[in-house]
Amino acid sequence: MIHRAVVLAALTVVPFVPVAGAETERAPSGRHQEKAAVTDHPAININTADVKSLMTLDGVGRKVAEKIVEYREAHGPFKKPDDVRKVDGIGGGLWERNRERIVVK
Repeated sequence: MIHRAVVLAALTVVPFVPVAGAETERAPSGRHQEKAAVTDHPAININTADVKSLMTLDGVGRKVAEKIVEYREAHGPFKKPDDVRKVDGIGGGLWERNRERIVVK
């Protein structure tokens, strides 16, 4: 009975042992994953985006998106991407998380 248990244990371990010289798949580093996350989402032109589009930005909910649109309507188009920081509710952290995606055209 003990012999069967040893053989069974050996058979279940063998498939998980890598073969010498075989290619192993490496997990991408955190830096590459972070970059991929940024490029997975399209850029948002804050001068033309509607509330729904603005809500795709990280950390932007309906209220902040509405504030961006209201600010744009009251003050005219943004001149540069970081002008969005003038909107109440947009702090440094939110800007840093989204700076790669926010554009003005």
